[in-house]
Amino acid sequence: MTSPHPDSEAVADTDPSVYRTLLESTRAIPWRIDWASMRFTYIGPQIEELLGWKQSSWLTVNDWADRIHEDDRQKTVDFCVAQSQKGVDHEADYRALTRDGDQVWIRDVVHVVRHADGGVDALAGFMFDITARKQAEDKILQLQRELEVLSYRDSLTGVANRRMFDTLYPVEWAKARATGEPLSLLVIDIDYFKQYNDHYGHVQGDECLRRVAQALDSCASRTRDLCARFGGEEFVLLLPATDEDAARNVAERCRRLLQHKEIPHARSGVGRAVTVSMGVGTIVPGAHDDRNVFLDRVDRRLYQAKSAGRDRICDTET
Repeated sequence: MTSPHPDSEAVADTDPSVYRTLLESTRAIPWRIDWASMRFTYIGPQIEELLGWKQSSWLTVNDWADRIHEDDRQKTVDFCVAQSQKGVDHEADYRALTRDGDQVWIRDVVHVVRHADGGVDALAGFMFDITARKQAEDKILQLQRELEVLSYRDSLTGVANRRMFDTLYPVEWAKARATGEPLSLLVIDIDYFKQYNDHYGHVQGDECLRRVAQALDSCASRTRDLCARFGGEEFVLLLPATDEDAARNVAERCRRLLQHKEIPHARSGVGRAVTVSMGVGTIVPGAHDDRNVFLDRVDRRLYQAKSAGRDRICDTET
């Protein structure tokens, strides 16, 4: 490796202003705090451009702490003090307050300078403006959350999808078992839907699915209630803390809402409007009950309703 030119070494050794010029020409903001007095012995002039506070106003660590956003202040100060007392180099991300009341995301990179005996002499470091990076990270997190929501939503009807039901059903089953509260399920199928599609076409069939889903979803009105598209023209309502009578009432309300919508169905075998068949079940899960067995039982009741002529509710087994 070629050695630096001896003249350049001499300049650096004899002229400390070279180092200061280099430090103050970067976008990173250098600083130094004396540990004993907790006073700034230096902070780069770039701080004024970034935060608006004059370079001369940074006197003690209190000036630094007071200019941290109140939501980040205590945890940031506690973390930095604890790490510094241990003599550990560290980094901290926090929102700094600007003089005009705005905020900037800062990454503080801290080096602990020690005495010969190992005690802390000073803290030195750099502040970096990471606002753009944080905004990009926040945008990515927002998109991830939106994608997660979409992954649990049926794209055609807008109600929850089978994945959402499969996620929440075990949770509500466990809650019902722990609390002794009843849990109800409604499994619902649109009557003669194949004939509907054959007669009106798939575009109109999709619209029919959306209108039925909206009606069913409006009946799952409590926060924990769930209406999900189970597949094809089949839907399921998951109703926590709902007894048999209440579940039957929800089922009847679903049928009435669809009757009021009067969605034409010229090829139905039970009338001239879209109808549904339903299986309804309620259980207080015990230690030996199986949620899949219960779901299968309610599903069989749906097919009993269909076998009995459709456009009806079955909540018992024959």
